[in-house]
Amino acid sequence: MKKTVILAEKPSQAKAYADAFQNTKMKDGYIEVVDNRFFNDKAFITWGIGHLVELKEPHEYNSDWKKWSLDHLPIIPERFEYRVKQSVSKQFNVVKKLFVEADILINACDIDREGSNIFYSIYYMTGAKNKTIKRLWINSLEVDEIRKGFSNLKDNKKDLLMYNEARTRQISDWLVGMNASRLYTMLLRNKGLNTVLSVGRCQSPLVYMIYQRQKEIENFVSKPFFELIGQFKAQNGTYEGKANIKKDTIEELTEFLKEKLLSLESEIEGSIHKVEKKEKRIKSPKLHSLSTLQTVANKKWKYSPSKVLETMQSLYEKKMVTYPRTDCNFITENEFSYLVSKLDDYKKILNVEFEANPNKRYVDGSKVQEHYAIIPTKTIPDENAISSLSNEERNIYFEIVRNTLAMFHSDYRYVETRILTVVNGVEFETVGKIELDEGWKSLFSNEQVIEKESENSENNEIKALPSVSDGEKVLSILKRKKGHTRPPKPFTEGGLINLMKTAGKMVDDEADSEILKEVEGIGTEATRAGIIEAVKNSGYIEVKKNIVYVTKKGEILCEAIEGTLLSSPSMTAKWESYLRKIAESNGSTETFIANINKFIVDLIQKAPGKINSTKVENAVNDEKKSHSKGTCPCCKKGEMVDRKTFIGCSEYKNGCKFSINRTIAGKKLTEKNIKDLLEKGRTTKIKGFKSKSGKTFEAALVIKEGKVFFEFE
Repeated sequence: MKKTVILAEKPSQAKAYADAFQNTKMKDGYIEVVDNRFFNDKAFITWGIGHLVELKEPHEYNSDWKKWSLDHLPIIPERFEYRVKQSVSKQFNVVKKLFVEADILINACDIDREGSNIFYSIYYMTGAKNKTIKRLWINSLEVDEIRKGFSNLKDNKKDLLMYNEARTRQISDWLVGMNASRLYTMLLRNKGLNTVLSVGRCQSPLVYMIYQRQKEIENFVSKPFFELIGQFKAQNGTYEGKANIKKDTIEELTEFLKEKLLSLESEIEGSIHKVEKKEKRIKSPKLHSLSTLQTVANKKWKYSPSKVLETMQSLYEKKMVTYPRTDCNFITENEFSYLVSKLDDYKKILNVEFEANPNKRYVDGSKVQEHYAIIPTKTIPDENAISSLSNEERNIYFEIVRNTLAMFHSDYRYVETRILTVVNGVEFETVGKIELDEGWKSLFSNEQVIEKESENSENNEIKALPSVSDGEKVLSILKRKKGHTRPPKPFTEGGLINLMKTAGKMVDDEADSEILKEVEGIGTEATRAGIIEAVKNSGYIEVKKNIVYVTKKGEILCEAIEGTLLSSPSMTAKWESYLRKIAESNGSTETFIANINKFIVDLIQKAPGKINSTKVENAVNDEKKSHSKGTCPCCKKGEMVDRKTFIGCSEYKNGCKFSINRTIAGKKLTEKNIKDLLEKGRTTKIKGFKSKSGKTFEAALVIKEGKVFFEFE
């Protein structure tokens, strides 16, 4: 008899698998299964907690590399090694024992590159050898889908190629991150900036693109312009039109009017030259991929991309939606078939009724690669299940159900009317529309509808127009309308997803741009939310009211890396192009890593010159000033610098040890408290201090003999 061990990516996933089998017993770190429909002998489901193993830190290869120093760069190990994460070592030991004793191993981690990486990095770390390895490939955690998947396990050929690609990417990111982060951090520390810069292949170009947009907005100079508007009185009513002219000054507009023998604010006869009515249709929006769902959820509810992914993962584990990390907007005939059979159930969830049309607009198996679009599963939640959802889960789930039902609804139809009115040879255009059938939009009637595919998204406002005819005479009154050019719009957090997907538009090199379009820009569906969180956590960007701003620290990073591949999506283009070859067995990890090493050596040689530029110097000085709280009241030489948890003297290396903790005796000091201490040497009475015994008290703070003391009345 052969012993089978199944590795799930996380405990919740393992539990979902166990629900599909008979005779299961929960053990410490694994689940025992006896089900002869799938396994000849006992099977064991165990799990990771994400990654159980990780690449070693630099100092584990060479003790000299523990200290951050320019002299120790480049950090390039002869070979890369993994270590068990200390926090999950107990679970690793459970997995190791099961792997070593197994005859057959099944990789049941998420069906993406990272799922392959998790399985094989654990497998090689356990030392297990000569095992038959199979791959579970499913897009839903429903019981039927799990059983179908275990009845049709795949071999591990594709899985191994995905692992090789993921491992190469992981090592490359490690090399760039470890070397570039230390390089720029130490170069800036030499200039007196005490901060840590995290530099990465995907993070840094993202920050730089946001920085570029922010600079465009800051440097934008709004200019006035003048347009010509006509107000027309026809036999059956009035309407307004706009001439297709735009002048920079009033004088230019006045000259134009003179040429055409026109004047403002006086009645002039005009005539209608054309009345055109067309019935138009807008098809339902595409089925959701993760990125479209993240974009829509950010516009509707201001959810961050990471919140959407977290919510989707929860719904997936509750078996209510299909696999979240998909970049596809299409489904196959199989999914279409079950959706049709469950249409009435989905309608009841939304409490809607309409005559469904078996539309196959988004059914195309040839466009489905690893995963199909996000749709609801066959599992229909009851009222209790829906009421137990969080607000975020309910909003996201209903969005997916609405989006899926829209495919089966009728088109949105309206009549567009265009009137061309001519006054002394000058044409004025008027556009209006009359809704005929709300169609699929009725599903979203209580929400903000995002019309990505509308040809007339700029004309969404329905204008009531009078009935007019060709050749009809009208009375016209012309008016001048002043406008101002507008700066580019800042990015929203949801907009960063599209920015990363369409990074090819930011690249001048045609070949690089094409590659970026093919690989869909920076990052993947699975990683983009994490990249955004990483640049937020690094302090490079901040989000206020859903608008993204680059911080002073982010500006310094951008000034430092400007002109290098680290600031350009081209780097991702070149990397992804070769990583794809590895995934197709046409490239080697060794060649790729060798080129990364060359890039790092070149960066180390050129970066110091860039750091000495005036722009970087200015950015560093601005940052230092923003952290300065004034002159040290003790040594009278140093600057009191904000170190987040305390304010310390910049002359500490020369012996001045004066500092002020931001929190004293459990009380967080206000900016006024700190200002009073530094400028006056004392504060007013402060309430809310806590003694070691837990009693609250009030006191003033004073500086005496280079230290901060309480002063009681």
